Amino acid sequence: MGLNAQALPRGQRIGVFGGSFDPPHNAHVALARSALDQFQLDSLHVVPTGLAWHKSRALSAPVHRLAMTRLAFDDVARGVVDDRELQREGPTFTIDTLRALQTENPQAQIYLFMGTDQFVAFRQWHQWQEILEIAIICIADRAESTPTQTQFDAYGAQSHRFFALKLPWMLVSATQVRQLIASGAACDIATLVPEPVARYIALHQLYAPR
Repeated sequence: MGLNAQALPRGQRIGVFGGSFDPPHNAHVALARSALDQFQLDSLHVVPTGLAWHKSRALSAPVHRLAMTRLAFDDVARGVVDDRELQREGPTFTIDTLRALQTENPQAQIYLFMGTDQFVAFRQWHQWQEILEIAIICIADRAESTPTQTQFDAYGAQSHRFFALKLPWMLVSATQVRQLIASGAACDIATLVPEPVARYIALHQLYAPR
């Protein structure tokens, strides 16, 4: 796995960063900024997940997740909040989004951004082989969770389709934010999520104990 965006073809570059964003937090925003900068993307589509077949818990209502995502990424230059998966009926699959973007932008190279936890389970993704044909996979590389070379070598001739996205270490997760609010410590999320997102959560009493 390498990271040399300069060596990649310089045609139009479109990034895709999907997630439940329940809620979006500061590490999500940091990833988006780093992706745009390191891979010199022309745009980054931030895609809230629709019906997440792989999630064991029910997600917050799409209207709330979309609104929070728009607030979180509002000042990220070249960031595009893309709601197509929320509009799609049935289970949400990344491959469908990638196919659609490829059809809309036939001359572009597509970059798919994911965390190391997602990469570990990548072979379980729906039609992962075709995902590799369409997109270059960029994996968030934090010091505490750097993938091993062996994991990439397992993809053989396709191992060149994986690149690292260097990120600062940030101890924050959506689970952590939800748990703090559920425990009555909503004030503690101020440093974990963008301020507009914190205000939205408070206004709509999201994740509060029932």
